[in-house]
Amino acid sequence: MKISQWPAAERPREKLLAHGAKVLSDAELLAIFLRTGIAGVSAVDLARQLLSEFGSLRALLQAEQALFVQHKGLGPAKYAQLQATVEMSRRCMAEQLSKGQALTSSEQTREYLSAMLRDEPHEVFAMLLLDSQHRVIEYQPVFHGTIDAAAVYPRVLVKLALSKNAAAVILAHNHPSGVAEPSEADKHITKRIIEAMGLMDIRVLDHFVIGDGEAVSFAQRGWL
Repeated sequence: MKISQWPAAERPREKLLAHGAKVLSDAELLAIFLRTGIAGVSAVDLARQLLSEFGSLRALLQAEQALFVQHKGLGPAKYAQLQATVEMSRRCMAEQLSKGQALTSSEQTREYLSAMLRDEPHEVFAMLLLDSQHRVIEYQPVFHGTIDAAAVYPRVLVKLALSKNAAAVILAHNHPSGVAEPSEADKHITKRIIEAMGLMDIRVLDHFVIGDGEAVSFAQRGWL
């Protein structure tokens, strides 16, 4: 049966318009993006097949073009559309933490840093630089490492913070393994950075460790 023949309350597009995108399943959201199915398969059923084949919505979003276009119902045009949608989402988040805007929500900061770091294939250590009013100066990836480690040098971070006239910073790095739980090495380097920044009267407000679908805050754990 075609989706157009379904009861209106069950059609993904109508459900979204009536109740918002959050009530839709991954398959329903993907079906709206696909717009149409293939012969004998509705857009929703095709979306379910694709999610099963890729393993998850995130895996589909991260798929390389060569793999993406091998699946029925997908092609270069759909790949380009999907990548454009993903990039628009990232830029939307970036605008929420745009230069000169004061940070008012730790959750907003968490979501932004997660979006920037969670899909990196290697470990990246970044810093969010803030002025004395905790307004954003700049987001800056600083160190790039292997699949499970990045060498971090506190003096480089201090030099960057001073060059931007930052009064406070928020640290962040990802764990490509997907496990966000901070290691003892993470705790040790955070302590060293806090000490180095303190010598220049620069506050470290938080350190987020980004995993797969989660992020751990040092401040919320009481480690700062």
